[in-house]
Amino acid sequence: MTSEETATAGGFPDRLAAEVRGRRSVLRLSQRDLAELAGVSERFVRFVEQGKRTVQLDSLLALLDTLGLELLVQTRTSAAARALAGRAAPGEPGGAPAARP
Repeated sequence: MTSEETATAGGFPDRLAAEVRGRRSVLRLSQRDLAELAGVSERFVRFVEQGKRTVQLDSLLALLDTLGLELLVQTRTSAAARALAGRAAPGEPGGAPAARP
């Protein structure tokens, strides 16, 4: 799956749900066990695994940490990201080259 596909309406929540379900399965944890270990509700685990779009970030991070997963933020290469990168200050990544003396 490309980063642009992940960024689409259903991409990220669905991918996150699949990763959490898969990792929980590999670790042979029930939703209840995972919830107790992460300090979140079993309902929260269910919501994440269903790809529900409104979850609390702190609870999500606790859940991912418990599973040995991490959430990464990366610069996308979509047209919108490239356009924004062009607005960076000179000399910064994505900005115009720094002026030479």
